[in-house]
Amino acid sequence: MLQDALFRKIKKQVGRAIGDFGLIEAGDRIAVAVSGGKDSYTLLHILEALRRRSPVRYELVALNVDAGFPGYRKELLAAHLAEHGFAAHMETTDCYRIIEEKRRPGSSYCSFCARLRRGVLYTLADRFGCNKLALGHHLDDFVETLLLNQFYVGSLKAMSPKLLADNGRHTVIRPLVYVTEADIIEFARRNAFPVICCACPVCGKADQQRKRMKRLVRELEGDIPHLRQSMLRAVRNVQPRHLLDPRIRCSDAGAAEEAS
Repeated sequence: MLQDALFRKIKKQVGRAIGDFGLIEAGDRIAVAVSGGKDSYTLLHILEALRRRSPVRYELVALNVDAGFPGYRKELLAAHLAEHGFAAHMETTDCYRIIEEKRRPGSSYCSFCARLRRGVLYTLADRFGCNKLALGHHLDDFVETLLLNQFYVGSLKAMSPKLLADNGRHTVIRPLVYVTEADIIEFARRNAFPVICCACPVCGKADQQRKRMKRLVRELEGDIPHLRQSMLRAVRNVQPRHLLDPRIRCSDAGAAEEAS
């Protein structure tokens, strides 16, 4: 892997995220979800680079979920993982069939697929003795999710860099929270990662709402160069007293604000 200035920049950002949010602890066995996309390749290689020099001992296991879409070239991913010596497992599933049979008309194809994959990943994490699941969401994903929830759902939330799963057994971590998509694209290009498409029927056509958010952020950045970083800081600098949620009592919010 090319260890240039960009590699050092991303490694530093991931290391900072790990420290800021306590993402990795001694003895962790981390399942890294790898799809064959640019984000998961970057996540896996950077975590491995940090692991090799870390004073904290932890393990990585690369887990791939093949949803069963025709044309998914998982053999390219498998060869890459073997070439670089990663402990890995490739799981074949019938998610494609389930999606085709059970998805409600008009509902999001990607969301349904993501839920099924996540369930498989939790099962695999149990099977391979992993207490944490690392996902490749980057800074742009956090910002776009924040906007999507405000514009389309009417809620003020983004993603969490560290979240206890609903099953209470696994902790989901997102170490790329400080890394921009543009840097990941360039990092994947420089290292010639064998990026593969998920091969789903709506690949490149779905998630139009998120694409609109991407365009909006790009347009605004013309006047506000540090827009992404500012929005990420905003979700770390919440002022409850100035929000409208009636569940937040004024006295509690004021006390929290003074304490901060």
